[in-house]
Amino acid sequence: MALLPLDPDQLLSTTRAVRKRLDFERPVPDDLVRECVELAMQSPSGSNSMTMQFVVVRDEAKRKAIGEIYRQCYGIYQSMDGVYIRSIDKGDDSANAQQQRSADSADFLGEHMGDAPVLVIACTEGARADGMPGMMVSSVMGNVLPAMWSFMLAARARGLGTAWTTVHLMMEQQMAEVLGIPFDSVQQVCLSPVAFTKGTDFKPAKRPPADSIIHWDTW
Repeated sequence: MALLPLDPDQLLSTTRAVRKRLDFERPVPDDLVRECVELAMQSPSGSNSMTMQFVVVRDEAKRKAIGEIYRQCYGIYQSMDGVYIRSIDKGDDSANAQQQRSADSADFLGEHMGDAPVLVIACTEGARADGMPGMMVSSVMGNVLPAMWSFMLAARARGLGTAWTTVHLMMEQQMAEVLGIPFDSVQQVCLSPVAFTKGTDFKPAKRPPADSIIHWDTW
């Protein structure tokens, strides 16, 4: 299919977490997913060690099982005051209103993750990062996190929506059992729905000025 007419800055600034605007009824061709993975493989990897792996789930029964795991984990997440998206005070009425809209969207996905036509779990293969020194954790995660973001950018360019989620990691081993992922040697990092979006007109999010997070020369 033709790519959306987005220049690089538009692609980077409009690749949003899509939840309510995912089209659960429209199938996603395998070839589009494959193209996104091929582009993801061009991402940087520490020591040129490509440990990233993508588990692409299309089977309905497995998607429903994943959706149930996600729903249970999301329920736990909702009880975490100060962590759950709806419980975070952004400091002013406008920002808090936006936070509540984001929470509505996240809650929707909490109930409907398994309805997406495709689910993608990004993993890293090899030694698990649990308990590793910080440098090694960064290196291990650096082999998969850029790849997953590249996958999401590629998906956006093809009219597909994604959403970076991690709450299922509360029950990572149960997820591994559903999908046959070897838990001791393959670490899951991110779960995303993949579906065509209802419309392709996404806007940049409201963000603070860059200088509010830049520390020139010293903290």
